Amino acid sequence: MAFFYFFAVLIVFILILKGFFHRTQNRPPSPFALPILGHLYLLKNPLYKTFTKLSEQYDPILFLRYGFREVLVVSSSSAIEECLTKNDIAFADRPQLIAGQHLGYNYSSLIWAPYGNHLRNLRRIITLEIFSSVRLQLLSVVRKEEIRYLVLQLFGNSDCKTFHKVEFKTMFFEMMLNILMRMIAGKRYYGENVVDLDEAKRFRNIVSESFYLLGTPNFGDFLPFLRRFDVQGLEKRMVKVNKERDIFLQNLLDQGRQATHISSKNDQEKKTMIDVLLSQQKTDPGYYTDEIIKGLIETLLSAGTDTSSSTLEWAMSLLLNHPDILNKAKKEIDMHVGKERLIEESDLPKLGYLNNIINETLRIYPPGPVLYHESSKDCSVGGFHVPSGTIVQMNVCAVHRDPKLWVEPMQFNPDRFEDENEGFKFIPFGSGRRKCPGEGLAIRMVGLALGSLIQCFEWKRVGEEMVDMTEGTGLTLPKANPLVAMCKPNPTLKHLLTRI
Repeated sequence: MAFFYFFAVLIVFILILKGFFHRTQNRPPSPFALPILGHLYLLKNPLYKTFTKLSEQYDPILFLRYGFREVLVVSSSSAIEECLTKNDIAFADRPQLIAGQHLGYNYSSLIWAPYGNHLRNLRRIITLEIFSSVRLQLLSVVRKEEIRYLVLQLFGNSDCKTFHKVEFKTMFFEMMLNILMRMIAGKRYYGENVVDLDEAKRFRNIVSESFYLLGTPNFGDFLPFLRRFDVQGLEKRMVKVNKERDIFLQNLLDQGRQATHISSKNDQEKKTMIDVLLSQQKTDPGYYTDEIIKGLIETLLSAGTDTSSSTLEWAMSLLLNHPDILNKAKKEIDMHVGKERLIEESDLPKLGYLNNIINETLRIYPPGPVLYHESSKDCSVGGFHVPSGTIVQMNVCAVHRDPKLWVEPMQFNPDRFEDENEGFKFIPFGSGRRKCPGEGLAIRMVGLALGSLIQCFEWKRVGEEMVDMTEGTGLTLPKANPLVAMCKPNPTLKHLLTRI
């Protein structure tokens, strides 16, 4: 017992010394911190709201302590710009969290890898081999077909005369996963035409568990002495799902090798992303290991599904609450596409107002409301000292809703994007060396899906009350209550819908 008291006093003494050192090092302002826990007691979901409130009370640049981890919270456009330009290299690392070890192939995947040659190689691969304009164009038929499946499903559930209820969250999520899995491995795991039902079930369970674990804070990340006890049971679940996921992804690679061996797959349009990566493995087997390829697939699935489906759900919610904007978007599609064919990806550059709607949705509800980085060396932000090893959390949501930067920031107004909004007041995909490389794919998927729903159907709210816009918890700012709306096929397009 005496040892326990001695240990407690020692910890408090160390924290007092660190607080004194903090003041002498010109650190940013900081709220009152509890012994051991630091500022963990202040954190509430959604996290960006906590940061916004603290920044208004103290300063847009804050120093916090999560247990034993030091944290810099940045909530202003100018400070984020400084982080991602002048300090871009210094802040190009990711926090080494437990999830990155088990769900990021021991910090080797694109999301979790520290800045260096490996990360640059991964970004080069994904930019040139996966997300190049040529590759995206070759795989556009997949996105078109899956979005047409969605349209057909909605059309088939209707009598074409009356409105019927539609629940969006599950529908959008499954569509995005089908798109990505067909691009990656040529397989569907939801809806009709699912070849292997057992494999599809395993995939769905793995995806569901992985998203839960990635979105749940782990106390062991900030209070290391708790990790050995795994009080939340999260690490045990991570180990289990990682094993299941690795077996599943390895099976996809083995199937890809077998399919390539049987047929040469010279037709570029039929090549999946796995085909492309396996062909690179033959050229450079030392670098393109199975683990690297599986890490790239995992990154595509975790970063591309929930974000895009959530953006679609927010966009439809906003349009239902603003039917005048929905009608304006429909008129634009009628003008540029007409009523004798369905919207295509090639139409998107001509649909400026639709693009403005997507941008305005991303502004108010960014899929990454808080960006996570870590400093690899001592530097300064806003004149404040930031030591090496500091977690950096950039409050994108606060910047996107800053009344100093945007007129009536919470008003849904796509017209504001008629003027250029460049710079660091609008960064839904991040910026710098950690910018999301999948921006082009995301805009294509969301644009074609949203445009198809607007063109092919008439929409209205379930009742007179406005759609609930309450935000839920999670990494991607989901809706607290899934969107439900009333849907009826566009009678002027019935002749097209019956032929899908």
